[in-house]
Amino acid sequence: MITILPETSGYALVVKASGKLSAENYEMVFIPFLEKLLKQYGNIRLVMRLDDTFTGWDAGAMWDDAKFGMHHLNDFKKIAFVGAPKWVTWATKVASHLMGGELKIFPPTDFSEAVVWVKQ
Repeated sequence: MITILPETSGYALVVKASGKLSAENYEMVFIPFLEKLLKQYGNIRLVMRLDDTFTGWDAGAMWDDAKFGMHHLNDFKKIAFVGAPKWVTWATKVASHLMGGELKIFPPTDFSEAVVWVKQ
């Protein structure tokens, strides 16, 4: 499940991911909110907090993520992952070479620092 957190403001979207993310999570919550911010601000910033229950993406969510990401490679100024398991850290570092913005991984205890970094 993707939950939009209260730290979201202006061009910065702050979300929490828990459990297994589904295509429905992407299509009903995440992508519409991202598209709204892109339309309003052009370049946006994202904090994705992965909680202890996060187990990954189902096939539909992976497809939605890949399609959206490839279409918007240069539309993210900063992306922060907080609490990412090693396999997510590895995958995001590989993907960061394709995008135009900055990507940073934060430990679970540094959520506030991640929000500050993204909003700077």
